[in-house]
Amino acid sequence: MNTFSARLTRLLAACCVLLSSILVLIPAQLAAQPAPDYTAFRTNDEDNNIEVFKKASPSVVYITNSRLVRRSFLSLNPEEIPQGSGSGFVWNSDGYIVTNFHVIQNASRLTVRLQDGTAWDARVVGVEPDKDLAVLHIEAPQDHLVPVELGDSSLLEVGRKVIAIGNPFGLDTTLTVGVVSALGREIDSVTRRRIRDVIQTDAAINPGNSGGPLLNSLGQLVGVNTAIYSPSGASSGIGFAIPVNTVKKIVPELIEFGRVQTPTLGIAMFPPQYADYYRSRWGITGVIVLDVIEGASPERAGMRGLTETNRGILLGDVIIEVDGEPIADEDDLLNVLENREVGDIIEVISMRDNQRLSYRIELRASRQ
Repeated sequence: MNTFSARLTRLLAACCVLLSSILVLIPAQLAAQPAPDYTAFRTNDEDNNIEVFKKASPSVVYITNSRLVRRSFLSLNPEEIPQGSGSGFVWNSDGYIVTNFHVIQNASRLTVRLQDGTAWDARVVGVEPDKDLAVLHIEAPQDHLVPVELGDSSLLEVGRKVIAIGNPFGLDTTLTVGVVSALGREIDSVTRRRIRDVIQTDAAINPGNSGGPLLNSLGQLVGVNTAIYSPSGASSGIGFAIPVNTVKKIVPELIEFGRVQTPTLGIAMFPPQYADYYRSRWGITGVIVLDVIEGASPERAGMRGLTETNRGILLGDVIIEVDGEPIADEDDLLNVLENREVGDIIEVISMRDNQRLSYRIELRASRQ
């Protein structure tokens, strides 16, 4: 037992010596390791944000809007007063710039500043207030212009990452990151028309971001930032963007024609604010035909507008259905017509004198 005890004692002593050596070496080894290099360390998400910003920011522009105002009735010389600012992006290398209509509304002069610092006077090429979109043109050389890459908004899903680049509060080229919060939202345009299929995001969108691009993780344009929901006027995590698939349909028409070529029925309608009043007054639903255009398809088919009699205004046709789609107001009708072409024949159902009437109407060009 004495021999065994002696051996065990020597073994335990050796283990203690070895353990002490290890404990001494570990701090020394830890101290010898260099601190992580922050500039070389990035998460995958950070890498993606940086990559998207470097790719897309040269396409983003800063738009300033000024207006000529006469300070006094005694002065004949108007002064140029800054009216606001916003964002936009380069559509193509021919110098076309896309932004929101409300960014350039009532402007006497527009200036576009590119990311290279150069500033250019811009002219309005076309506007679509119903979708809050506008196209400008600048005479900048092609080597100054970096067009944005277009994506496909139909591929978006709730939860997908999106990135907004713009100029909030005049702070150039600001990036914010968020996700798609919802799809298929509706918001009102400046004309009170509803903009449908709008993207909702929690990426911070503040005044000055309007007209800037909403991008996916590949740096492709998926929307145009247009509005926020906020009691204070600043970002509250609810922003909206017009989907790029809508933009891709409208912008080429604005460039070519200066306006959207939505076909028309060949009738006159009340402005929405008056139409809502008369619908409520008469207790009806549908589009009130104010008048029919002479020689157009509705007149030839026998459709009638309002008539004035000794007893007051007499209702004519009230459109309640087009090609099987119910029509409650002018917005419903215009949304149906946006998906039709000039020359298409549509079936229009209306009510007149408590009778349901059916018409086959040929759509006409909006400029006729």
